[in-house]
Amino acid sequence: MTDFSSDTPNPNSQPTNVDVDGLLLSLRRKEGSWVEWGQACQTLQKAGLSSQKIFEETGFEPIHQNQVIVAAQVYISMVNAGVSEQVRSHFEKTGSDSLYEFRILTQPERAAAATFTLTHGLNSEDAKEVAKAMKDFSRLRVPPAGFSNNAGDAMAYHYWRLARQQSDLQERSRLIAKGLRFAQTDSARQQVEKLLIDFSVTPKRPAPILPFYRLETEEQMPRLLPVVGKMPLSVADLKAVPFVEETGPFRMVQFSGEGAWVAVPGWQVLLKAEDPVAVLCDRSLLPNQDSSYQEEVLVVIDRSQREWDDSSYFAFAQGEVLQFQWFEESPEETLLGKLILILNPKRILDEDLTKDVWQIDE
Repeated sequence: MTDFSSDTPNPNSQPTNVDVDGLLLSLRRKEGSWVEWGQACQTLQKAGLSSQKIFEETGFEPIHQNQVIVAAQVYISMVNAGVSEQVRSHFEKTGSDSLYEFRILTQPERAAAATFTLTHGLNSEDAKEVAKAMKDFSRLRVPPAGFSNNAGDAMAYHYWRLARQQSDLQERSRLIAKGLRFAQTDSARQQVEKLLIDFSVTPKRPAPILPFYRLETEEQMPRLLPVVGKMPLSVADLKAVPFVEETGPFRMVQFSGEGAWVAVPGWQVLLKAEDPVAVLCDRSLLPNQDSSYQEEVLVVIDRSQREWDDSSYFAFAQGEVLQFQWFEESPEETLLGKLILILNPKRILDEDLTKDVWQIDE
């Protein structure tokens, strides 16, 4: 579970029954348990307060807010799954850092992990390893021979696997000792004990290299444009497309409702455009084009550029129909935007050929 809360308040989401001032005061005074702190922080964020605003008002840093919010959710699900009064009482007072690590587990697994952690007196770093061991064990299609799916055997298997990969005898012995400490069943203990006489090493399979790529040039940064539709179009069609705002280093675009989008290379003419939209059009419908051209092209209009100049083509309304034209003199018609780019599709002689990289390389 990750904190996706925005630092921008959302006043539209603010409930009417939230005592914001009261919750802020309670957090400032650190009243109640940490579980209540987490619930209060979550309520305030849902009411539209940013994590930074809560920090300024209460002293709870954003990272701490995230921890107690998530840990409180884990605590509630753990209690709902069923734990002893001792476990419930302990984690109600302390241990939010440990419960936070159990966010990746299912509800029953969280209860088992919390019980296991308290029984063995483990800290938050140990709890992180418990969560990983249980999660990895749950992903196995078939439980390994000798190990059951309880928390202790999952930990024993975790250290058994690590010990088998270790050639250093001192480190191997340390891992075997940990596996024996946590094994809950006799069969799991026996599997770990076998490593005391079996010194064969199972090499650890190296993880594959992550497929990192880096955008190096401006032209590699695409510009995402809304598509108005295919000509013929009405003026209303052009005006109906919303203004697009790009955010972040990857120029992410958020939108709602129905719509079509197209990504084009980040050429300077597009990067400079303030309000570009795209229109599909048969080339033969463009001004001064031979009617034999039947190829479909992508026409980009910058709706922010509506001042006439004699070196550009413009979109304008001919009745209710959208048209493109060059005007030698300032026109009487209302200009709807400058035509800044016409994109021809890439010519592909054989589409199947492009799917075979080895053929292209040759």
